[in-house]
Amino acid sequence: MSNLVGQDAVDDLLRVLDLEHIDGDIYRGAGPQVAPQRVFGGQVAGQALVAAGRTMSADRHVHSLHGYFVRPGDSTLPIVYEVERIRDGRSFSVRRVVARQQGKTIFFMSASFHIGESGLEHADEMPAVPPPDEVPTLAKRLADTPDRLGIWARTPRPIDVRYIGESGFARSGARPAHPEQRVWMKVDGKLPDDPLIHVCVLTYASDLTLLDTVLNNHGEVWGPGGYLGTSLDHALWFHRSFRADDWFLYDSVSPSASAGRGLATGRFFAADGRHIASAVQEGLLRAMPSVPPGVP
Repeated sequence: MSNLVGQDAVDDLLRVLDLEHIDGDIYRGAGPQVAPQRVFGGQVAGQALVAAGRTMSADRHVHSLHGYFVRPGDSTLPIVYEVERIRDGRSFSVRRVVARQQGKTIFFMSASFHIGESGLEHADEMPAVPPPDEVPTLAKRLADTPDRLGIWARTPRPIDVRYIGESGFARSGARPAHPEQRVWMKVDGKLPDDPLIHVCVLTYASDLTLLDTVLNNHGEVWGPGGYLGTSLDHALWFHRSFRADDWFLYDSVSPSASAGRGLATGRFFAADGRHIASAVQEGLLRAMPSVPPGVP
């Protein structure tokens, strides 16, 4: 089991996001100290956004990104990020980032940055939910079924994740079907003030639970007797400033699932009710037998 929790895990995440500059607009990123064989998609997207942000002037902030996961990454190998400066206009800048391992593309992303301007203002209202201090942590929720913690127990946990209701790590058959999934999150420690770090950490966190929303629609779970899943693409829009080391609510639904794929959309709200970001993700979902092949 990973012993990296709290600020130690947060510091490890900051190390992961602190890319090494190789040459020009080329960067290299490492993984967390302990990780499963396959690279976590949120890590790759977060690192790609760091690489894009390193080529940007201080007056422009990311407002959207769109990425595609094309190959599984190997967590034992570094990832090289190549940034292409597509355009720098008067108000917007666009970057394209390609992530490669051993010469092969594993992820690519486009990101747009904006100077910010005055204009119309409106936003969705945050749904009424219990405050985070009244919602159990994932570890407490699964304390009686530690085998269901899976990957969460074996990797650093820099994000405090609190499901309002059962998570996808519950035992098969123990999760009621529900059309909405709501999760409180925040970095389990303190972050520096750099706004780019906070949007990159939110990008990382956005991949933790969104695909689980598809399973929630059916009362299904991850693992034996449930499903295996992988992200296919991911998009984020950043609407308002925030700190990722303050609580935020991830409110998500799944409008469609078909042909082995599921679509989920999510809204992020700061604890004060501000709508700070939105996400969309499609993933591949495959049923997993209750007993792995070859096990009597």
